[in-house]
Amino acid sequence: MHQSRLMRNVQLGIKNLRLHKLRSFLTMLGVVFGVGSVIAMLAVGEGASEEALEQIRKLGSNNIILTSQKPVEEESQQTTRVLMSIYGLTNDDELRVAESIPHIARAAPIKIVRKEGRIGERTLDLRVIGTTSVWFELVRRPMIAGRIFSPHDERTQSTVAVLTEFGARRLLATSSTIGQKMRLGSEYLEIVGIVKSESGQGGALQTPDQQIDAYIPITLARSRFGDIVTKRTAGSRSRERVELHQIIAEVDETENVEATAAAIAAMLGRFHKKRDYTISVPLALLRQAEATKRTFNIVLGSIAGISLLVGGIGIMNIMLASVTERTREIGIRRAIGAKRRQIIIQFVIETVVLSTTGGLIGIAIGLLIPWIITLSAGMPTVVTPVSLALAVGISLAVGIIFGLYPAIRAANLDPIVALRHE
Repeated sequence: MHQSRLMRNVQLGIKNLRLHKLRSFLTMLGVVFGVGSVIAMLAVGEGASEEALEQIRKLGSNNIILTSQKPVEEESQQTTRVLMSIYGLTNDDELRVAESIPHIARAAPIKIVRKEGRIGERTLDLRVIGTTSVWFELVRRPMIAGRIFSPHDERTQSTVAVLTEFGARRLLATSSTIGQKMRLGSEYLEIVGIVKSESGQGGALQTPDQQIDAYIPITLARSRFGDIVTKRTAGSRSRERVELHQIIAEVDETENVEATAAAIAAMLGRFHKKRDYTISVPLALLRQAEATKRTFNIVLGSIAGISLLVGGIGIMNIMLASVTERTREIGIRRAIGAKRRQIIIQFVIETVVLSTTGGLIGIAIGLLIPWIITLSAGMPTVVTPVSLALAVGISLAVGIIFGLYPAIRAANLDPIVALRHE
C-alpha cells in the first residue's frame, strides 16, 4: 500500500513538473552542470595523478636511487683552464651499499657515457648505460626481442648491447634486429636484445631510463671508456672523473625502505666530504603524491560543488514560486483531509525528481567531457565509481535539502487562507 502511494506521488510530481516543461528544464540546468563538472574535474585530476603515480611505481616502491651530482660550488665556476673535477659515487660506495647496509637485497651500479651509435649509414647520439643484469630486474621494462646480457657477458666483457625500442627503430629501420653489429665510438657491439623504455618524470624523480639508451655490461664500459670525460664549451675545456653515475638498491621489505635510506645517507656522509650525490626514495614520493592527489581531488570537488549549491538554490527558488502558484490547490487538499506530512512528501518528491533527473543528465555529460578531453588533447582521464556515486548522492541531497523548506512552508499554510487565495 505504501509502495503504491509512493508511486502515485512520484507520478503526480512528474505530472506537475511537465506542466511547466521549460521552467523545469532551466531549473535542472544548475544540477546538470554541477554534477557534470564534479565528474569531469575529478576525472581530469584523477587521470593526472594516476599518471604521475604510475611513473613512480615503475621505479619500484622498494628501490632507493642514488645519483651522482656535481657540487654547486664547482658547477658555478667559470674558467678557461683545464680542470679535473672529481665527484660523485664510487665503486666502493656500491660495495658498501650492497654488502654492509642491512636489508639491501641487491644493487645495480650504473655508469653513463654519451657516444654516437652507427649501423650502416644511420647514426644516433646514444646514452650508453654500463650496468649489470640486475638493472633489468630492479627497473622492470618489457622485453620486445632477444635477451638481456648475462653475468657471463659481464665477466668476459662481451661486446654486446641492448637497445631501447626507439633506438632500434632509428638505427635498424627495416633491417633485421637481433644480431646486427653497431659501432659505438671505436667499438663494434652485437645487438642481443631490445627493451621498451618508460622515460619521463615520476613526480619529482627522473626515471633511470631514456628513449636513447643503449645498455652494455659495466665491465665493458669501465675498460673501454674509463672514468674521465672531457667537456668542451665556448672558450673553455674541463675534465670530470665520475666512477658511477647512479646506484639502484633494492630493499627486502617495504617497511624497511625509509630506515635503509637513512642508513645509506649516514654511510655516504662519512665517506664524502662534499655533497656530491642525491638520494631519491620512490616510496616516499609515492606517499607524498598520494596525499597531494587526495588534496587535489578535494579542492576540485569543492570547486565543482559550488555549482551544485547554485543549482540547489535555483531549485528552492522555483519551488517557493510553485508553492505560491499552488496555494489554492494546497488549501483544497488540506480541506478534504490531506495531512501536513503528505503535503511535505509531495513537494519533496517533486524536487527529488527534478534534481535526480538533472543528476542523470549531468552524469552523461560528466562521462562525455573526459572522453572528449582524452580524445582531443591526449590527456589521461579516469572516471571512478566513487565520483559517480558522489554525484548521484549529491544530486539526491540537493533535492531533499533544498526542497524541504518550500515543502514545510506549503504544509504550514492555513487551509482557510489558502482557499481564499486567488
